[in-house]
Amino acid sequence: MIVGTAGHIDHGKTSLVHKLTGVDTDRLKEEKARGISIDLGFAYWPRPNGEIIGFVDVPGHEGLVHNMLAGAAGIDFVMLVIAADDGVMPQTREHLAIMDLLGLQHGIVALNKCDLVGADRLAAATSEIRAVLAGTGLQDAEILPVSAVTGEGLDVLAARLDAALARPATRPKDERFRLAVDRSFTLAGLGTAVTGTVLSGSVRVEDRVMISPSGLEARVRSINAQDRPVQQGVAGQRCALVLSGPGISKEAVRRGDVVLDPILHAPTLRIDASLRVLPTEPKPIGQWFPVKVHHAAAEVPGRLVVLRDEAIGAGETEFIQLVLERPLAAAAGDRFVLRDTSSSRTVGGGALIDLRAPERRRRTPGRRAELVALSAKDPAVAIDRVLAGTDWIALDGFARDRGLGEDAMAAIATSLVVFALPEGRVAMRPQTWGRLAGNIGQALDAFHAERPDLPGIGLEQLRKSEKPALPVPLFMAVLRRLIEAGEVVLDRTWVRRPHHEVRFSNEEERIWALILPRLTAEPYRPPRVRDIAKAMNIDEGFVRRLMRMATRRGDVEEVAHDHYFARPIVEDMAASPSASPRHRRPASLRPPNSATSWTTGARSPSRFSSFSISTDLPSVAKTCAASIRRVSISSRPRRRNQLAEESRSRWGDRTSNPGGAVRRFQVGSTPILLRHLLETYPDDTGHAGAGRRVRICRQGHARGRGRAAQKAHRADRRHRAAAGLRLPSDAAGSLPGGRC
Repeated sequence: MIVGTAGHIDHGKTSLVHKLTGVDTDRLKEEKARGISIDLGFAYWPRPNGEIIGFVDVPGHEGLVHNMLAGAAGIDFVMLVIAADDGVMPQTREHLAIMDLLGLQHGIVALNKCDLVGADRLAAATSEIRAVLAGTGLQDAEILPVSAVTGEGLDVLAARLDAALARPATRPKDERFRLAVDRSFTLAGLGTAVTGTVLSGSVRVEDRVMISPSGLEARVRSINAQDRPVQQGVAGQRCALVLSGPGISKEAVRRGDVVLDPILHAPTLRIDASLRVLPTEPKPIGQWFPVKVHHAAAEVPGRLVVLRDEAIGAGETEFIQLVLERPLAAAAGDRFVLRDTSSSRTVGGGALIDLRAPERRRRTPGRRAELVALSAKDPAVAIDRVLAGTDWIALDGFARDRGLGEDAMAAIATSLVVFALPEGRVAMRPQTWGRLAGNIGQALDAFHAERPDLPGIGLEQLRKSEKPALPVPLFMAVLRRLIEAGEVVLDRTWVRRPHHEVRFSNEEERIWALILPRLTAEPYRPPRVRDIAKAMNIDEGFVRRLMRMATRRGDVEEVAHDHYFARPIVEDMAASPSASPRHRRPASLRPPNSATSWTTGARSPSRFSSFSISTDLPSVAKTCAASIRRVSISSRPRRRNQLAEESRSRWGDRTSNPGGAVRRFQVGSTPILLRHLLETYPDDTGHAGAGRRVRICRQGHARGRGRAAQKAHRADRRHRAAAGLRLPSDAAGSLPGGRC
């Protein structure tokens, strides 16, 4: 248990701690010379039951409240010290208000210097103190007359502290580790040491931790908890950690930093919170009010945004948004205190609610309802209330911002439908999942009834049919779940019911039966649409529409404009290099490594397309090289660094993962054939579960594609990339021009 002192200057806080523990908490030379506490002081008091009570002695001067706040955030029990001869003083009131804003409800009032006053003054001081305590978290606290000089009442005070120590701990030990740093120094022969109160969780020797918000990584070399060397420190203890790691020094780790589990490192500049303004505030708090935010041991300047039209008056409680000048490492539910920019008065305080506060639409009724839901202290209750007003919630982000451990989140997730996304898990209620699956099925049934000639509905069109539309990664995860359940089928870029297929009318089927032999008669030189129409004396537009329907049905592939190959022929070309009579000689293939740039060139530069492909398997390169006519293969590196940089800038580090390589393909007049190969062989291109990515980008030849068409094509590509599925084909028979 950590006991924190509070009270006006020169009321005997340090003397009382010294009398109880035998430790002088004034450690600075200046403090001893001036006879007042300037910075935080610490003492440890072993008890007969083997436990240790830690004391945080805070300064009482009005100009040192910022130091007092750095130590007050980590205490469990308040010892409010008031001199019997002076009674309640200004800093008594301010310290009491701060303790109340921090949510502290356990404490005792030590009415010190009782040896200097008579019974009447003692009774008057007690009555005055009781009136000041009314309406605060300490309103029921015992008022105990003591004397740090004569020792009067100290045995009773010690008994009350022992009784408080026996109460169950309130700090969560099953959450992830966080320690608020209030001191940083160097120990000779050991390294950098930091001290502070463990806010949650536990830490062991050799654990990997992170300093937030700086992001420095460190290893815990040794731990002292409550002034004893231990192997593990837990929530509620004052601990000293000796840290080692790149960049770790006493200058790099400062008061206000937080040592935490690396998973929790996500500092923020914008926080939604609940603010209670003190009744002593002289003016209403309006928009963009400048403040100093005190959280744990940190002090960060910022601005206050009121989440309503009217200003917040004295004594009122309202939702606000804190816009900070520096990142803050915090957790939802933490308490904070606001002071004015001159540090002359305390404005108010409250609890942090949402660490990922939106910059826009922050005052809408929907956002306000979400803040009300997130205000619940119980994580399970908060999630249930949030999902009552929205379809889904980012589960991992919720757990991180609240510091929850895996066991706690696993217990909560048992009653939810969870989807695993690259960015983290997303959860929704079972009834929401049922409604969503039903809506997608109804949309597909309606589309099939309206357009039976199409193989299915486009991904983006289906996503936007649900209002509000789901984010792309979540929509693709929902779609995969439905595919696994056999409810829908993903056919290239089309989504359809399993039983649906493009059907010809009887007349179209009859004509198609006459066209197909013409395509297979010369499999590698099939006639074009106009040649078929002229030879059969049929309208060219009708033949073109029929061929496109056959493409959607999977009978043929459009290799070039109005030039269709039978699908078995294309598959045969992909499987066998010798299938093409124009393939001049077998290619010499050898397995590439991550430093190899594969290049295939065409003799005709007039129809040149360039593709950048990243995959974990070299078989795509082999397949493409073996199936494209007029192929020459070179294994020398070609612009390898530049290609890798382009891939990283557009796709992040996923394209430069170990075992993968960025490879360059230059193809002549067969971009559609290459696209078909990548679509037809899922074993080569891989799926999302294998962590593989395939990307195709054609440079140049943007003419003929309008902005709307390019935008729609890019949207479909984003769907595929998010899901890690095979890349889509283009019904028009070309790839998008310009940027992909």
